[in-house]
Amino acid sequence: LAHNALYLQLKSVPSCPVRGDDNRLYKETIEQCVLADKLGFHSVWFVEHNFLKGFSSSPSPDLLMSALSQKTKKIRLGFGVSILPHHHPIRIAERVAMLDQLSDGRVEFGSGRGSAYEQTGTGVDPRKAKDMWEESLNMITSAWQSEEEFSWEGKFWSQLPRHVVPKPYQKPHPPLWMACLSPESYRLTAANGLGVLSSTSFTPHILEGHIQDYRKHIQYAEPIGSSINNDWANHVVALCGDDDGAVKRLCVESLKAFFGPDKPYVRGRIEIYERLIEAWGGVPDDLKREFGRWLSRSNEEHQKAAVEVGIDIDSAPGSAQMIFSKMDAETLCERGVIIAGDPESCIKSAKKYEEIGVDLLILMMQTESVSHETVMKSIEMFGSKVLPSFGVDSSH
Repeated sequence: LAHNALYLQLKSVPSCPVRGDDNRLYKETIEQCVLADKLGFHSVWFVEHNFLKGFSSSPSPDLLMSALSQKTKKIRLGFGVSILPHHHPIRIAERVAMLDQLSDGRVEFGSGRGSAYEQTGTGVDPRKAKDMWEESLNMITSAWQSEEEFSWEGKFWSQLPRHVVPKPYQKPHPPLWMACLSPESYRLTAANGLGVLSSTSFTPHILEGHIQDYRKHIQYAEPIGSSINNDWANHVVALCGDDDGAVKRLCVESLKAFFGPDKPYVRGRIEIYERLIEAWGGVPDDLKREFGRWLSRSNEEHQKAAVEVGIDIDSAPGSAQMIFSKMDAETLCERGVIIAGDPESCIKSAKKYEEIGVDLLILMMQTESVSHETVMKSIEMFGSKVLPSFGVDSSH
């Protein structure tokens, strides 16, 4: 594929400002996606998560996408991702193929292993999850391509000879993707000929090297499935509106809420903030004098240094967490960590990703910090004011 076109996509966690109101959450999510379809967005992606109260209410993304298959016309429906170790591969093959039929071939199939917390909750040994993911994906794609009775005898799953129906609408199967959180996972994705669903918030400057490395290694891929998907999709927290400064500040609040210390993937992991700051281009100049000397220390050293200067270590357990909380909206926009502000600002930030070889930007607009009405306005402005700068006609 040529890597000269940037597509904008919408990501739904889903995560709702009104916690516990799942009925409202799903209806608002559908409304957002229908609007994105009308405005020319390329695709919408749904996560699969289990047991993460206050973070995600999306255990069965295929059900939401099934509803969307009948309410939308063009927008592609992405699994971002399906957690393969949690399910029998044949059931995934059947459900994804059925959705592909219902949507007339609009499915993008991303897969992953999930987190240890979720894996253990479903009885999966985290030590075996990687091998389970690989066997499952091989089994799914083989079942899709089998015209006769399909059988399987593997390490984790077996299948007596049976006709696996339906087959996907897309022949021989939908594009394949893998969720990635680290350079190691980029290499694994390249080796298997899969597209990258990058969930790490690197600045474009830092991300460029990872993309180049991926492009180099995927040339030697032994693809799972029928062909190589060498597209790179990048997750970015985003928001567009009329008031440039106010929208940028709101977007940063959303970003920091998503990575807040109470979130399941962050809770108890002080070191994650050091990694985020590094991914975001390091400590801003105006914060270096105050906090720079604390970075790259162990958690114990962080605690000791905090006590020395009279900081309450219970409310601020690490210097990196405090730096994270103080990084301002203009710095994060300038570095391309977020895409936010008025349309001109959003176009400028999005082009930074296009220039380094990102094919698709997955825009996450709603967290508990952002209202449904604000998200709808943002989708409308991205569609009418930003997408045309990337060759998308949003008038239909």
